[in-house]
Amino acid sequence: MRLRRASARRVLPSTRRSPILLAQVGIWELVQHAKPLPIAVMVCLIAISILSLTIIFSKWKSLKRAQVDNRGFLRAFRKAGALPAIATQVRQFPLCPLVSVFEFGYEEVDRQIRLRGKLGNSTSVERALQLGISEELTKLDRNMNWLATAANISPFIGLFGTVWGIIDAFTALGAAGSASLRVVAPPIAEALIATALGLFAAIPAAIAYNYFGHQVREIGTRMDDFTLEFINMAERGDG
Repeated sequence: MRLRRASARRVLPSTRRSPILLAQVGIWELVQHAKPLPIAVMVCLIAISILSLTIIFSKWKSLKRAQVDNRGFLRAFRKAGALPAIATQVRQFPLCPLVSVFEFGYEEVDRQIRLRGKLGNSTSVERALQLGISEELTKLDRNMNWLATAANISPFIGLFGTVWGIIDAFTALGAAGSASLRVVAPPIAEALIATALGLFAAIPAAIAYNYFGHQVREIGTRMDDFTLEFINMAERGDG
């Protein structure tokens, strides 16, 4: 009797597994034995998720750099006090959106001064600055539509996989002729995996789209304010 108890004590810890490890093995086995259509849905959602994360990282890095360069260029602009002096410093801020706006405006100011000897039409300068703002906003908005698309279509792709898994579950249940959990569990589990992947792809894309959209609008407001400072400096005769 003692030998049996001792052997049971030795066997019990070795057969006990972590619930997380069992869940991982179960999901991987379900994916391995899934049908082609559920696998296609999962692969599509994983690809969308990877693309979204890549865009998110790249966009976060570029917007962060743009904000830092904007602050640096704006300090240099206010300290310089003259447009020609600022024009010699723009190479220090190659990725700054304000630099592009400045170059659009400075080119128009320089053209008017060379032709007339003074700034004669501030409206055309303002239009040139607005063109620079429009071009920079277009650059900042690049790939934002992909994030919006991923946030919108991923739940529906996951829902398609969910519906297909439920259909498979009912089909298997009808073929078996009995309500057995072993028959319906794999298709339903595949359906839930598709749902989870759809949410995993959609939620970060939606959050990033809203966050980056706010950052782009904030940069656009800064560029609008900069146009006022630029025109004031040009009209004072500092060009």
